[in-house]
Amino acid sequence: MPADAQLLLLDRDFVEPALQGDQVLAAVREAFVLHSQRAGRVFPVVRETLHTRGVFGIKSGDVASQDLLGFKAAGFWPNNRAKGGEPHQATIALFDPYTGRPLCIMDGNAITTARTGAAGALGLQQLARPDSTRICVFGTGVQATVQLKYALSMLPRRCTVRYVSISGEPEPRFEMAFRDHCAISVAHDRNEAVADSDVVITATPGGGALFDAAAVQPGTHLTCVGTDTAGKRELPQGVLQRARIFVDDQEQARTIGECQWAPELPCTEIGGLLAGTAPFERSASDITVFDMTGLALQDLTVARLLYEHALAKGTGTQVAWPW
Repeated sequence: MPADAQLLLLDRDFVEPALQGDQVLAAVREAFVLHSQRAGRVFPVVRETLHTRGVFGIKSGDVASQDLLGFKAAGFWPNNRAKGGEPHQATIALFDPYTGRPLCIMDGNAITTARTGAAGALGLQQLARPDSTRICVFGTGVQATVQLKYALSMLPRRCTVRYVSISGEPEPRFEMAFRDHCAISVAHDRNEAVADSDVVITATPGGGALFDAAAVQPGTHLTCVGTDTAGKRELPQGVLQRARIFVDDQEQARTIGECQWAPELPCTEIGGLLAGTAPFERSASDITVFDMTGLALQDLTVARLLYEHALAKGTGTQVAWPW
């Protein structure tokens, strides 16, 4: 066995600047298409609540034709906020499928943020009305920020944004990030904000229904990000029953996504739309929901991009890893 084998480490300072928006979009699109063609596999998800109030999960998979194998260990630790840290934590590892030897370990926080934002953007592009100009966002954290950033870049017209914060009060830092790109203000009545929106983005910890079902008007598109664990939800009862539902993975959505609350309803995987194998024509009155639970393949295609970039540039930290 080689005694001079190396393991590549890519930390946050490498990962964050290396994530280019167009490349991430392309990688996430590839992941969805691979999944729709079953050319990439998604292994069963681990998602467990800890005694520390944290939630720990593992998402893994492979793409045999690309010799791509790996996992992401990630979760949500709400107590991190009190320590000045980010509640979402993630680490990604890539492996040689022929030997099982680890090839690369990289910081997964920025990757998770970027790939989830890109996934929401692809769903928005496929499902929202092209004339959408009014957006309602629930949340003001990292994921709400990236979802709104991608949404504004995807929609062809200048938008008006209303957001719902935890406190119900304005969040100046959140507003400052978007003032040059849209008219943005805090929503004091969440039901009114939903009713007056073309696009609704929910990016919260998934602690319960965020608004009344009757607030959702015909023609609305909803991007649902926060429900990724059994027992979580953001949508109220009754919305899914009125909607055309799209998911990243049917089984996963019915287990840990919004679809867990109505698993009997039909849903379509977004990869089929992107691959052109699942035709979809939106009428002006359709309500569409993209129930996003996150695919391991999204993490792996983006991680592969960064791994290959680091190898080509000779960057990152190589450490001895004899086997």
